[in-house]
Amino acid sequence: MGDFRVIEVKQSVFADNDRRAEELRRQNREKGLFLLNLMSSPGAGKTTLLTRTIELLGGDLRIGVMEADIDSDVDAQRISRTGARAIQLHTGGMCHLDAEMTAQGLAGLETGELDLAILENVGNLVCPAEFDTGASKNAMILSVPEGDDKPLKYPLMFSICDVVVINKVDVLPYFDFDMEKCRENILMRNPNARIIPVCARTGEGVEAWADWLREQVKKWREK
Repeated sequence: MGDFRVIEVKQSVFADNDRRAEELRRQNREKGLFLLNLMSSPGAGKTTLLTRTIELLGGDLRIGVMEADIDSDVDAQRISRTGARAIQLHTGGMCHLDAEMTAQGLAGLETGELDLAILENVGNLVCPAEFDTGASKNAMILSVPEGDDKPLKYPLMFSICDVVVINKVDVLPYFDFDMEKCRENILMRNPNARIIPVCARTGEGVEAWADWLREQVKKWREK
């Protein structure tokens, strides 16, 4: 008794994924393809924001969307009605996508003629933050009903995101949500995060988000 081996499986898995993610980023850069990893809790408004985004950018950029979910194809159907290329990714019960799964999705999306590919990750503030998908940039949506303390409860998610979209600002009068406190909490976790308040339902503020994304795609292709 007492003889056993300790294998750091988690560390090994992450290391392999990180290498695959870097490879995927390199391949996308060579193609001139910008990959956005969009994350949030369920119901925060990812798909609604995406439809607005496609409306604003569809005339300038060729856009494809990968809708990741445990099951169903409801979101992919909504996106396809915008005219953008869309596919549904079923994760088989997994609560996130990793770099290899993302690469398979990009292959299915047939990105050769695209400028921008958007991965709508599984709705979850924990698992998706742990896996590098190979994205050019990470974005997340925090909705007002979720509360201004989410950056304190889910620090990793906020620390890895380049931009945080605060959605559903139209309901601010009805919730105990302090916008300035939320900004403070986000910047405490990530001083470099861009914060953009919007209402995806009405379109308020979405132009600023679209401008940010348009500029990021331009910079990526110029590198």
